[in-house]
Amino acid sequence: MKQLDPKQLTERENYKFLIGSIIPRPIAFVTSISEDDVVNAAPFSFFNIVSSNPPMISVSIQRKVGQMKDTARNIKQKGQFVVHIVDTDNVEQVNETAANMPPHESEVERAQLTLVESTKIAVPGVKESKVRIECELDTVLELGGDENNVGCDLIIGKVVYYHIEDTIYEDGKINPQKLAAISRLAGNDYAKIGEQFTIERPQ
Repeated sequence: MKQLDPKQLTERENYKFLIGSIIPRPIAFVTSISEDDVVNAAPFSFFNIVSSNPPMISVSIQRKVGQMKDTARNIKQKGQFVVHIVDTDNVEQVNETAANMPPHESEVERAQLTLVESTKIAVPGVKESKVRIECELDTVLELGGDENNVGCDLIIGKVVYYHIEDTIYEDGKINPQKLAAISRLAGNDYAKIGEQFTIERPQ
Protein backbone atom coordinates (compact mmCIF):
# COMPACT_ATOMS: atom_id res chain seq x y z
CA MET A 1 0.00 0.00 0.00
CA LYS A 2 1.25 3.47 -0.90
CA GLN A 3 2.08 5.53 2.19
CA LEU A 4 2.24 9.30 1.97
CA ASP A 5 2.78 12.12 4.45
CA PRO A 6 0.54 15.10 3.57
CA LYS A 7 3.17 17.47 4.97
CA GLN A 8 5.55 16.26 2.27
CA LEU A 9 3.03 16.85 -0.52
CA THR A 10 2.11 19.99 -2.41
CA GLU A 11 -1.32 21.60 -1.98
CA ARG A 12 -2.28 20.27 -5.42
CA GLU A 13 -1.23 16.71 -4.56
CA ASN A 14 -3.25 16.76 -1.33
CA TYR A 15 -6.21 18.14 -3.26
CA LYS A 16 -6.04 15.34 -5.84
CA PHE A 17 -5.83 12.57 -3.24
CA LEU A 18 -8.73 13.99 -1.23
CA ILE A 19 -11.14 14.57 -4.13
CA GLY A 20 -10.16 11.25 -5.68
CA SER A 21 -10.84 9.23 -2.54
CA ILE A 22 -13.71 11.01 -0.81
CA ILE A 23 -16.35 10.23 -3.44
CA PRO A 24 -19.08 10.73 -4.36
CA ARG A 25 -19.58 14.23 -2.93
CA PRO A 26 -22.89 16.13 -3.05
CA ILE A 27 -22.78 19.49 -4.82
CA ALA A 28 -24.11 22.69 -3.26
CA PHE A 29 -25.05 25.31 -5.84
CA VAL A 30 -25.00 28.49 -3.78
CA THR A 31 -26.52 31.89 -4.48
CA SER A 32 -25.48 34.96 -2.50
CA ILE A 33 -25.63 38.74 -2.89
CA SER A 34 -22.66 41.10 -3.11
CA GLU A 35 -22.30 44.53 -1.49
CA ASP A 36 -23.42 45.99 -4.82
CA ASP A 37 -26.52 43.74 -4.85
CA VAL A 38 -25.22 41.52 -7.64
CA VAL A 39 -26.43 37.91 -7.36
CA ASN A 40 -23.46 35.55 -7.28
CA ALA A 41 -23.84 31.82 -7.96
CA ALA A 42 -21.25 29.04 -7.70
CA PRO A 43 -21.03 25.27 -7.10
CA PHE A 44 -19.10 23.69 -4.20
CA SER A 45 -18.57 20.00 -3.49
CA PHE A 46 -17.09 20.35 0.01
CA PHE A 47 -20.65 20.32 1.35
CA ASN A 48 -22.74 18.36 3.85
CA ILE A 49 -25.25 18.24 6.73
CA VAL A 50 -24.05 19.49 10.11
CA SER A 51 -27.14 18.91 12.23
CA SER A 52 -30.86 18.14 11.96
CA ASN A 53 -31.72 19.75 15.31
CA PRO A 54 -31.44 22.56 14.57
CA PRO A 55 -31.23 21.97 10.80
CA MET A 56 -27.80 23.16 9.70
CA ILE A 57 -25.58 22.60 6.69
CA SER A 58 -21.97 23.39 5.87
CA VAL A 59 -20.14 24.55 2.77
CA SER A 60 -16.35 24.77 2.76
CA ILE A 61 -15.04 27.34 0.29
CA GLN A 62 -11.38 27.05 -0.63
CA ARG A 63 -9.44 30.29 -0.85
CA LYS A 64 -7.32 31.18 -3.85
CA VAL A 65 -3.84 32.33 -2.85
CA GLY A 66 -5.25 33.19 0.56
CA GLN A 67 -8.00 35.41 -0.88
CA MET A 68 -11.63 34.88 0.16
CA LYS A 69 -13.88 33.94 -2.76
CA ASP A 70 -16.91 36.04 -3.70
CA THR A 71 -19.43 33.57 -2.25
CA ALA A 72 -17.74 33.40 1.15
CA ARG A 73 -17.29 37.16 1.30
CA ASN A 74 -20.94 37.79 0.35
CA ILE A 75 -22.24 35.33 2.95
CA LYS A 76 -20.03 36.81 5.66
CA GLN A 77 -21.18 40.34 4.82
CA LYS A 78 -24.89 39.70 4.22
CA GLY A 79 -25.47 36.70 6.49
CA GLN A 80 -27.74 34.84 4.05
CA PHE A 81 -27.49 32.35 1.18
CA VAL A 82 -29.45 29.71 -0.72
CA VAL A 83 -28.22 26.17 -1.36
CA HIS A 84 -29.58 24.26 -4.36
CA ILE A 85 -29.12 20.56 -5.03
CA VAL A 86 -27.53 19.91 -8.42
CA ASP A 87 -29.36 17.34 -10.54
CA THR A 88 -29.28 15.83 -14.03
CA ASP A 89 -31.52 18.59 -15.40
CA ASN A 90 -29.44 21.56 -14.26
CA VAL A 91 -25.85 20.29 -14.02
CA GLU A 92 -24.80 21.74 -17.39
CA GLN A 93 -26.04 25.22 -16.43
CA VAL A 94 -24.51 24.97 -12.96
CA ASN A 95 -21.17 24.04 -14.54
CA GLU A 96 -21.28 27.34 -16.48
CA THR A 97 -21.33 29.25 -13.19
CA ALA A 98 -17.94 27.80 -12.21
CA ALA A 99 -16.24 30.19 -14.65
CA ASN A 100 -13.93 32.85 -13.16
CA MET A 101 -15.86 36.09 -13.33
CA PRO A 102 -15.38 39.50 -11.66
CA PRO A 103 -17.63 40.25 -8.64
CA HIS A 104 -19.74 42.81 -10.55
CA GLU A 105 -20.85 40.20 -13.13
CA SER A 106 -23.53 37.59 -12.41
CA GLU A 107 -22.96 33.91 -13.13
CA VAL A 108 -26.75 33.48 -13.15
CA GLU A 109 -27.01 35.54 -16.33
CA ARG A 110 -24.11 33.68 -17.95
CA ALA A 111 -25.83 30.33 -17.30
CA GLN A 112 -29.25 31.67 -18.33
CA LEU A 113 -30.81 30.61 -15.04
CA THR A 114 -34.02 32.09 -13.64
CA LEU A 115 -34.03 33.87 -10.29
CA VAL A 116 -36.98 33.46 -7.92
CA GLU A 117 -37.68 35.26 -4.66
CA SER A 118 -37.00 33.50 -1.41
CA THR A 119 -39.55 33.32 1.41
CA LYS A 120 -37.53 34.12 4.54
CA ILE A 121 -34.38 35.80 3.23
CA ALA A 122 -33.40 38.51 0.73
CA VAL A 123 -31.13 36.29 -1.39
CA PRO A 124 -33.03 34.87 -4.38
CA GLY A 125 -32.96 31.24 -5.41
CA VAL A 126 -32.79 29.61 -8.82
CA LYS A 127 -35.95 28.19 -10.39
CA GLU A 128 -34.12 25.39 -12.25
CA SER A 129 -33.61 23.37 -9.08
CA LYS A 130 -35.84 20.72 -7.53
CA VAL A 131 -34.60 21.56 -4.02
CA ARG A 132 -33.76 25.01 -2.64
CA ILE A 133 -32.67 25.55 0.95
CA GLU A 134 -32.77 29.06 2.38
CA CYS A 135 -30.07 29.63 4.99
CA GLU A 136 -29.02 32.25 7.49
CA LEU A 137 -25.37 32.37 8.49
CA ASP A 138 -24.54 30.79 11.83
CA THR A 139 -20.73 30.63 11.78
CA VAL A 140 -17.77 31.36 9.53
CA LEU A 141 -14.56 29.56 10.44
CA GLU A 142 -11.25 30.49 8.82
CA LEU A 143 -9.32 27.24 8.65
CA GLY A 144 -5.88 26.10 7.56
CA GLY A 145 -2.53 27.78 7.71
CA ASP A 146 -2.24 30.92 9.85
CA GLU A 147 -3.74 34.41 9.85
CA ASN A 148 -1.57 35.30 6.86
CA ASN A 149 -2.36 32.14 4.88
CA VAL A 150 -5.94 30.98 5.50
CA GLY A 151 -6.81 27.89 3.45
CA CYS A 152 -10.59 27.96 3.43
CA ASP A 153 -13.74 29.47 4.87
CA LEU A 154 -16.09 26.95 6.47
CA ILE A 155 -19.61 28.34 6.23
CA ILE A 156 -22.20 26.90 8.61
CA GLY A 157 -25.75 27.96 7.87
CA LYS A 158 -29.01 27.46 9.71
CA VAL A 159 -31.83 26.26 7.45
CA VAL A 160 -34.80 28.63 7.62
CA TYR A 161 -36.93 27.38 4.70
CA TYR A 162 -37.17 24.51 2.23
CA HIS A 163 -38.51 24.56 -1.34
CA ILE A 164 -39.12 21.03 -2.67
CA GLU A 165 -40.63 20.36 -6.08
CA ASP A 166 -43.94 18.49 -5.94
CA THR A 167 -42.75 15.85 -8.42
CA ILE A 168 -40.10 14.53 -6.00
CA TYR A 169 -42.06 14.89 -2.75
CA GLU A 170 -43.70 11.64 -1.61
CA ASP A 171 -45.23 10.91 1.81
CA GLY A 172 -43.09 13.45 3.64
CA LYS A 173 -39.87 12.32 1.97
CA ILE A 174 -37.84 13.05 -1.15
CA ASN A 175 -37.72 10.38 -3.82
CA PRO A 176 -33.99 10.05 -4.63
CA GLN A 177 -34.53 8.63 -8.10
CA LYS A 178 -36.82 11.52 -9.10
CA LEU A 179 -34.46 14.07 -7.58
CA ALA A 180 -31.67 12.55 -9.69
CA ALA A 181 -28.95 14.37 -7.80
CA ILE A 182 -25.50 14.62 -9.34
CA SER A 183 -22.36 13.98 -7.31
CA ARG A 184 -18.83 15.22 -7.82
CA LEU A 185 -15.88 12.94 -8.43
CA ALA A 186 -12.42 14.20 -9.40
CA GLY A 187 -11.23 16.32 -12.33
CA ASN A 188 -14.10 16.94 -14.75
CA ASP A 189 -15.99 13.82 -13.68
CA TYR A 190 -19.45 13.54 -12.13
CA ALA A 191 -21.75 10.64 -11.24
CA LYS A 192 -25.46 9.90 -11.21
CA ILE A 193 -27.26 7.91 -8.53
CA GLY A 194 -26.78 4.28 -9.51
CA GLU A 195 -28.11 1.03 -8.10
CA GLN A 196 -29.57 1.35 -4.60
CA PHE A 197 -29.56 -1.31 -1.90
CA THR A 198 -30.80 -1.59 1.69
CA ILE A 199 -29.00 -2.84 4.79
CA GLU A 200 -30.82 -2.90 8.11
CA ARG A 201 -28.97 -1.27 10.99
CA PRO A 202 -28.22 -3.46 14.02
CA GLN A 203 -30.32 -2.94 17.14
